Amino acid sequence: MVARAVCLRLLTLAPRTRAQLAEALRKRNIPDEASEAVLARFSDVGLIDDEAFAEAWVTSRHAGRGLARRALAAELRTRGVAEETVRDALDQLDPDQELETARALVARKLPGTRGLEPAARVRRLAGMLARKGYSGALAYRVVREALESEGQPADDLLDGLE
Repeated sequence: MVARAVCLRLLTLAPRTRAQLAEALRKRNIPDEASEAVLARFSDVGLIDDEAFAEAWVTSRHAGRGLARRALAAELRTRGVAEETVRDALDQLDPDQELETARALVARKLPGTRGLEPAARVRRLAGMLARKGYSGALAYRVVREALESEGQPADDLLDGLE
């Protein structure tokens, strides 16, 4: 009964993965047999669904925070989502959509960098994208496009960085 109450309380606060609930039960010294029985039952009735969790996580975090595939995968892995489930959830993210999100992030940040030296602008913008999980090649490509759209030649700054 305690294991069931713990799981229900945690699930009312936010969606959780099976691994997160198992860890919470372990921390509360719930016997493994009781934990497994509750987790299996919750999975059977659909209260725990790692696939749905992963898909919702990818959609939400990409749209809300602009995170790229790499960052999303890392977050899901830390929550105990199985590798195959992570791949399936990331497959819903279109590479073109990821590129457009990177462009939107840079466009939003670009005005705040206008008073900086050109090299500092590149570092700041590319660094922001890198922290969100975008590859260096994609980050520098998007930054180059943004700087060139302002009429600033970016080739000299980006040579040797890509």
